[in-house]
Formats: sequence, structure tokens, C-alpha cells
Amino acid sequence: MLAIIAAILLVLWLLGFAVFHVAGGLIHIIIVVAVILFIVHFIRGRGV
Repeated sequence: MLAIIAAILLVLWLLGFAVFHVAGGLIHIIIVVAVILFIVHFIRGRGV
């Protein structure tokens, strides 16, 4: 579940950065959250 959310956030970041060229810190916060979710997903493993 976390990996899916992180993947969606990554896609939104790419769209916002490449297509809409949104300036500001919000678009970079999205990528940071996505990376954190990926890390948490791999640390927890598939057991949960």
C-alpha cells in the first residue's frame, strides 16, 4: 500500500515538475514524501 502511494506521489511530482512546471517548495515536498514512503515500505518488508 505504501509503495502504491509513493508511486502515485512520484508520478504527480513528475507531472507537476515537467508538464505544469510548478514553482515553489510544495512540488519538492511531494517527492520527499514519496521517497520516505518507499524507504518505510522496504524497511517494514512484506510481513505487515
